Amino acid sequence: MVLDSVGIGGAPDAALYGDAGSDTLGHIAETCATGGGDRTGLRSGSLRLPNLASLGIGLACKASTGLMPPGLEPPAELTGLWGVGRETSRGKDSPSGHWEIAGVPVAFDWGYFPDTRPAFPPELIQALVQEAGLPGILGNSHASGITVVDELGAEHVRTGRPICYTSADSVFQIAAHEEAFGLERLFATCRIARRLCDRYRVGRVIARPFLGDERHGFMRTGNRRDYATPPPSDTILDRLAAAGRAVVSVGKVGDIFAHRGTGRELKGAGNDAWLTAALGALRALEPGGLVFANLVDFDTEYGHRRDVAGYAAALERFDARIPEIRAALQPGDLCIVTADHGNDPTFRGTDHTREQVPILVFGPGIRSGSVGLRPTLADIGASVAAHLGIAPTDAGRSFL
Repeated sequence: MVLDSVGIGGAPDAALYGDAGSDTLGHIAETCATGGGDRTGLRSGSLRLPNLASLGIGLACKASTGLMPPGLEPPAELTGLWGVGRETSRGKDSPSGHWEIAGVPVAFDWGYFPDTRPAFPPELIQALVQEAGLPGILGNSHASGITVVDELGAEHVRTGRPICYTSADSVFQIAAHEEAFGLERLFATCRIARRLCDRYRVGRVIARPFLGDERHGFMRTGNRRDYATPPPSDTILDRLAAAGRAVVSVGKVGDIFAHRGTGRELKGAGNDAWLTAALGALRALEPGGLVFANLVDFDTEYGHRRDVAGYAAALERFDARIPEIRAALQPGDLCIVTADHGNDPTFRGTDHTREQVPILVFGPGIRSGSVGLRPTLADIGASVAAHLGIAPTDAGRSFL
């Protein structure tokens, strides 16, 4: 279960990404402890994550940064294994993190678009406009997805030109109104863009549909779709598929792996819906199978928006459901909670942050203690492979 963007302190190479000093969970906890995470009707006071603390998340934070975040102090007895994961892949976006978790670190450099106006090569946009039958595009810059829709949404509806933008990640994003432009037309446009972006080594083309109007405002919908380039070699998902094992992918996992080895894919809208879907899949899962879930709201709804109170409330809502996860686990079952990168809502800008991540392992019969600092997130995939009795990938070593 990937808590998208819940990092626990800058990685050793964070400075190379401009992220020295970032600490998503630690800074949220510190801000909440001083009243900066209060919002009327939403939450107030210190960050309260008693179930995650009992799994050792505070200890993981301290091992990563040297500091125990306020409110995450562990109880006298832990209820699982804890550790720190260090990403070795190039980049700090979801494909890099998820692929490495699944046993395939990214050893090549992604392609990025410069923070200029325009940001995209003119030949790329010309080809997209021609092949997709567009009257042109709007944006053509680095931008926050929320801000750019607020600024250009009305012009988009009026002109029919989709909003194209990028970020510090290897992405080409296209925002369009579900009704005025058409949802299926947006997806078709993104498929064209995906093919055109291959030559630039771009990790993802992302469809960002929204609804609303100029008078009442615009709002993203739950129909986001990611068009990712496939992993360069077989992941543990491919190994499971080849062995005839059941795989269920929840949230954007299927998109991130280009639908390769991802089995039955479950979509939804929001962390609670995705977690509910994951638990339903777990209860029906055949022995030897895997549920791979991503909870993306931490990242898209709160990290990128630099919303500390919203992020804190989302963490507390997830924490409250951990007993439900425990109750769904049967003898022989194993749950690993981790993250793919950071997105510190107290940090400058609106982009992901290069951070280490927590590794929390629990289930019936799982011992308590530390698995230490894992030198690659591929150790998670190796551990899943060992638990399920399949051949691991070449990267990583099991901590079980």
